[in-house]
Amino acid sequence: MKTITMFETSWCPHCKQAHKFMDELMNENPRYKNLKIQIIDEELEPEVANSYDYYYVPTYYLDSEKVHEGVPNKKAIELLFNNALS
Repeated sequence: MKTITMFETSWCPHCKQAHKFMDELMNENPRYKNLKIQIIDEELEPEVANSYDYYYVPTYYLDSEKVHEGVPNKKAIELLFNNALS
């Protein structure tokens, strides 16, 4: 199983929407509840955030590969979750 790393900020409305989608997907598919998801608030952990190449939040990495940056949708997060399981 691959690790998902999500970068966010506390004030980002798109990050809040992403969390809503993630929660919905986990409720719809119990397999997703076992995913390894690391959530990094770039304001609280700037040294970690600065070591990655992205501009917009939320940004998702699957292991070390950036797979989504910016405004999310539920389908994109579902695809990310499925790829993390494979």
